Amino acid sequence: MPVKSIIVAIDEKNAIGKDNNLLCHLPSDLKYFKSITNGHTVIMGRKTFESLPNGALPNRRNIVLTRAKDAHYPNCEICGSIQEAFASCKDEDEVFIIGGASIYEEAIKLADKLYVTYIHHSFDGADAFFPLIDQLQWNEISRIDNQPDDKNPYVYTFIIYEKK
Repeated sequence: MPVKSIIVAIDEKNAIGKDNNLLCHLPSDLKYFKSITNGHTVIMGRKTFESLPNGALPNRRNIVLTRAKDAHYPNCEICGSIQEAFASCKDEDEVFIIGGASIYEEAIKLADKLYVTYIHHSFDGADAFFPLIDQLQWNEISRIDNQPDDKNPYVYTFIIYEKK
């Protein structure tokens, strides 16, 4: 079985999105996301897939979770559950859950690793949230602090956790 990883960007209130969009444009985080997930399988809910500006993510196997049996998304595989998606990835080294909120809620119980971008800001109007990370269940194994610049307007930190 592969390492089951979650990758997410959250603000100071654990918010992840608003109106089916990201909280903000943080190019450095998008580049980080691409570098971590490139060449791997990404698993996402239907609404997350529908929020992607250009459809399926290139150079990745895209799995969309939906209960709609007749669903079809270009360049994607469809699975009815997170367990079915994981089972279809049994020969891979690492797979990534990329959202949204209800998928994260279920996946955090099953995950081995978390790649969290903490955006040190609180965004108004957020309507999607990441579950609280129980520090008793996770070990921080890596941290990179980043300062704002011309393209990235917020202080942010990349943290990787492994399940204890």
